[in-house]
Amino acid sequence: MTVLLATTGLDISYGKVVACRDISIDVAEGEIVTLIGANGAGKSTTLRAIAGVIKPRTGVILFEGRDITALPSHERSRLGIALVPEGRHVFSNLTVRENLELGGFKYRKDHARVRTLVDAMFAMFTRLRERAGQKAGTLSGGEQQMLALGRAMMSEPRLLCLDEPSLGLAPLIVQDIFRTISSINAGGTSVLLVEQNARYALQIASRGYVLQTGSITASGRCDQLREDTRVQEAYLGRMST
Repeated sequence: MTVLLATTGLDISYGKVVACRDISIDVAEGEIVTLIGANGAGKSTTLRAIAGVIKPRTGVILFEGRDITALPSHERSRLGIALVPEGRHVFSNLTVRENLELGGFKYRKDHARVRTLVDAMFAMFTRLRERAGQKAGTLSGGEQQMLALGRAMMSEPRLLCLDEPSLGLAPLIVQDIFRTISSINAGGTSVLLVEQNARYALQIASRGYVLQTGSITASGRCDQLREDTRVQEAYLGRMST
């Protein structure tokens, strides 16, 4: 498979505090890759660095073989990287439709294309169609997560970076969200998934990396990680999968 994203030796700091050390990961075209680990392990920090929200202290980020380490986030978005942040961060005072239209900002001069993409998102998330004119802040948590996903997909990304998509959602809604992620991936979008629910993450992804206190401590195919006793003890409660 063709490598879409590759990071090499990323060190990321917040001031003098080192959050991540020597993060080297890759995502192939059409693949779902997950980063799992406890709170504070460096998962979200790694995702933000890839999306251009924060700048690594050292290391290289390649996208389709191009060095994007110094590119700002909006340029990365134009290249095909989209981030759904933890907590969703929808624009509460704007309607569902307006949130989606903002997600298609790179096509802002092509109104017909934006309308087509909005219709495609409403086809994917039928609940959002029913609430097209409703303020995003009045939606349920699950509906806001759907809106955040739809807004990110409006840019037609090559790589979708998801930060804790199941956070705070009821189990049935979580199942819906993960089914949608699988559907998005089946449509050709690669996915880099940060998820505290290791059980779901290792089921949906093909490969994974385990982060602990800012460093990668294990990696491999998800079926192998599920059988790793260290992963079971730390993240799966030693339950067989």
